[in-house]
Amino acid sequence: MPGIILGIESSCDETSAAVITDGRRVLSNIVASQADIHKEYGGVVPEIASRKHVELILAVIEKALTEAGAGKSDITGVAVTNGPGLIGALMVGLSTAKALAYGLGVPLIGVNHLEAHLAAVHIEHDVEFPFVGLVVSGGHTSLYHVTDYTRLTILGKTRDDAAGEAFDKAAKLLGLGYPGGIQIDRLAKEGDPEAVKFPRPFKSSSTFDFSFSGLKTSLVYYLREHPSPDDRELRDICAGYQEAIAETLVEKALLAARARGVKSAVMAGGVACNSRLRALASERFGEEGIGVYIPSPVYCTDNAAMVGVLGSYTFREGRTSDLSLGPFSTSRTKYVRGKGKLAKAPAAQSS
Repeated sequence: MPGIILGIESSCDETSAAVITDGRRVLSNIVASQADIHKEYGGVVPEIASRKHVELILAVIEKALTEAGAGKSDITGVAVTNGPGLIGALMVGLSTAKALAYGLGVPLIGVNHLEAHLAAVHIEHDVEFPFVGLVVSGGHTSLYHVTDYTRLTILGKTRDDAAGEAFDKAAKLLGLGYPGGIQIDRLAKEGDPEAVKFPRPFKSSSTFDFSFSGLKTSLVYYLREHPSPDDRELRDICAGYQEAIAETLVEKALLAARARGVKSAVMAGGVACNSRLRALASERFGEEGIGVYIPSPVYCTDNAAMVGVLGSYTFREGRTSDLSLGPFSTSRTKYVRGKGKLAKAPAAQSS
């Protein structure tokens, strides 16, 4: 196992650096969030995010090293997210990682952001392979069959909106502000999930894919018929809408777990912080004797510790990147839909 790995994450609006040793032991994990900056715009503004990364990244790296009690000379590899994400934001972290790796004469390790989210579970849990992994965030909702630390096969993904995007769009329609998922979770705790019913999209067992655009549309129609809801109704709307998303995610993950015959499941990504999703997953998977593992919230949202962990296991296998490594905005692998599963097709070129 490699010694000290420096992880760098800048795929969206968090600037983060972490120091990892022994594969998954976190010596430091510094995250500088831009949430307050983007709040007034109702979402992440890519150009602003990129500029802020430039301002913050060197100081964040220095703080991570200091907190870990490590110096640059202790670094044996630099792991960095190179996609998917915002191209400008990714370029800041990637350029910095390349400069450090070149200057220190250590390997560069490119890391897939989505796979890193699943790797975060290894920081706090010993999870039995194989397992089904659900990555659910603002921009992604994907199901994987995971057979080793670095070996994943995608089973399904959203065909339109991601779950996190559905939360944010709903919060905007309801006038709740940004980030939307947190606001809806807060209000839903005081609402009745049965008072306002929303559809569960793609309930069919013939696919592991997701779709949330119709759920958002159903909220639009509801608000046309029930404009200006009072505080009580607003809480019920949030509870019903959140329940639809949480139940869809849990049931689809359970479907995949049954189909693959696994004894463990992992949920990760920013939406995995949602309190109802965590509770419902624990309940439903527990009923079927399947262990469900969800990282602590600090490791669910974007962070460099997860990048460093996946980078460590990738490095252990002798796989590194050269300085021509580029960023990519979306998944570079296309998949062919099949009944009940997705079959892997040849990789496409990155954008």
